[in-house]
Amino acid sequence: MKKIIGSAMLLGAFLASESALAWGLTGHRVVSQIAEQHISKKTRKEITKIIGPQKLAYWANWPDFIKSDDSWKHADSYHYVNIPGDLNRQQFDAALEQTSDENMYKKGLFLMNELKNNKNLTIEQKQHDLYFLIHILGDAHQPLHVGRPDDLGGNRIKVEWFRDKVNIHTVWDSKLVDYENYSYTEYSNLLDIASKERQKAMKEGTYADWIYGSYILANNIYAGVKMDDKLGYRYHFDNKFIIEDQLLKGGIRLAKVLDDVFK
Repeated sequence: MKKIIGSAMLLGAFLASESALAWGLTGHRVVSQIAEQHISKKTRKEITKIIGPQKLAYWANWPDFIKSDDSWKHADSYHYVNIPGDLNRQQFDAALEQTSDENMYKKGLFLMNELKNNKNLTIEQKQHDLYFLIHILGDAHQPLHVGRPDDLGGNRIKVEWFRDKVNIHTVWDSKLVDYENYSYTEYSNLLDIASKERQKAMKEGTYADWIYGSYILANNIYAGVKMDDKLGYRYHFDNKFIIEDQLLKGGIRLAKVLDDVFK
């Protein structure tokens, strides 16, 4: 457990500067909390062997916090995959397979396989793999983490959000979620009301299918915004339920992935 304590100290060191991070904290915690509520008892037992009794939501933002550590610079690309816009499914799949190994899609697959099958990992390696996996599954459901390379997933599209000068990526990363003004536990409980049938439907498909779903939403986002747009109440109203659906799907699907890894 010494490794866990050490990681906790690293996490704590970054909490003071969390407002400077690009990704809002609440969304990842919502996804992780929903997953926590759906993983099997066996999965929870296996996860406890790795991180102790702490909740998944506690570690959900660790991969963002360590961006301040130069020794983790190589992991920056794990958070997204950039794909040209408006491709059909066949073109999308081809583009996805041709991307770098160091991206959200291929790293996610690697982590799933390594945690499931590599019995020689140290406890620290298991911890880091788990932290990244729960974070990456959250990122995969933020549409602009499957954005376009020419504008860096919307980071270069400048807009105003209630008079704050931001970019459209930030609006989808954090502004839409934070506007609701819920704690992550409140938000996860409010969203986690899907029927068993709907949960089953959400779990269907592959990781690539889920990323493609985010890609379709990203194309819609691009079509609905232009440089220097002024966004506010109407944009929130039009997109509130989309982002909430993505948070819920992210949590339900993360639980499915974790149950598969630790079964």
